[in-house]
Amino acid sequence: MIRKLQKEDIETVINIWEEENIKAHDFIAASYWYSQIDMMKRELPRSEVYVYLDSKENIVGFIGLAGEYIAGLFASQKKQSSGIGKQLLDYVKTQKNKLTLEAYEKNQRAIDFYQREGFVIKEANVDEDTGEKEVVMFWKK
Repeated sequence: MIRKLQKEDIETVINIWEEENIKAHDFIAASYWYSQIDMMKRELPRSEVYVYLDSKENIVGFIGLAGEYIAGLFASQKKQSSGIGKQLLDYVKTQKNKLTLEAYEKNQRAIDFYQREGFVIKEANVDEDTGEKEVVMFWKK
C-alpha cells in the first residue's frame, strides 16, 4: 500500500534513506550522508513524500518529490528488486505530467532502472557537494 508520509514515519524513512544512500553510493564517503541527516529531518515534513507499506504495514520504501523533481526513491535492501520502486514511481506518474531527477553516473543500477521506466538522459553535470558526475533524467507523459 502507498500513502502519504506521516510525522511518525520520519525516523523510519530517514533510516532507509541513510542506509540505502551509503550502499548505493559507496563511491561517496559515508560521512557525507551522515552530514545530511539534519537537513533531511527538516525537509521531509515540507516535501511531498509517499511511503510504501508491506503486508505487515512496515515502511519498506519511499519516494520524495519537490514539485516535479524526484528528490529520492528508495527501497530497503531486503525489499529491493521486488517492484516497490516501480510501484512508487508509477504512483507519482499518475499525479504528474513530467518528472526530473539526478542520478550519479556511477550508480548505473539507478540509471538503468529509470531508463526502463521511460526516463531519458537530458544532460550531465557535476554535483557541487560531492564532486561526482551525475546525469539529469527526464520523463514526460
